[in-house]
Amino acid sequence: MRKSSETPPDERPARRGPGRPRRAERDGPSTRERILREATELFAARGPEGTSLRDIAARVGIDVSSLHHHFPAKEELYDACFERVHAAERAALAPLVADLDRAAAAGGEPLGAALRALAEGFVDFLEEHPHTTFLWLRRWLDPTRGAGLDRAYALPLYGDVERALLEAAQAGTVRETTPHVTVRSLVWAAHGHVTALAAASPAERERERYEFRLWVRRFLDALYGTDEGAGGPGSGAGDGSDVIIHRTLE
Repeated sequence: MRKSSETPPDERPARRGPGRPRRAERDGPSTRERILREATELFAARGPEGTSLRDIAARVGIDVSSLHHHFPAKEELYDACFERVHAAERAALAPLVADLDRAAAAGGEPLGAALRALAEGFVDFLEEHPHTTFLWLRRWLDPTRGAGLDRAYALPLYGDVERALLEAAQAGTVRETTPHVTVRSLVWAAHGHVTALAAASPAERERERYEFRLWVRRFLDALYGTDEGAGGPGSGAGDGSDVIIHRTLE
């Protein structure tokens, strides 16, 4: 006699065949992910003022009421787009930031290699996800509006890099006066590089990539003496008597 808890064979769910994909794999990205993907591209191209929920719904192939089910307001969707690109950026850069943090006290070539790897990793990420640049540039057209996006989705990661540079400065392995300006300068330069690529011909893009990466290495070497054989902190940082650290480690 079958136990009452045993499910009859004809009532059991069908087993998935060995080569049969799961439903999520068959159906592709979820509707929410498709909305975020299309919204990010439209917000990057037109800004929030130039993009309507109807525009986004049309790109996804759903009606506006379906979009409202996932994102009741455009501001909520706009915020979610920044959260999405921030999550991708952090996933790509967090291991490189951790390497920099570990190398901060050591100085020398380990620190130089970590700095170069992080800078190049950031440039790689932006080249592979150029909508990230244009999403942020649209936001920065109005310096005061949307400052909360900076606090939530930009400053935490950049702050990790600043703290690593401060630790290196306090350990005496580099001379750094204003790490927040250094990080901001590299970030803005990298975004400028992506905009140059967008407007360039294929041949010009290759030259831009080569020259920008060369500039990044020279910039880091001038500040920190990061290249092999450079021997100590970069000459561009002064003799150490002008060090002014405005931020304290938390």
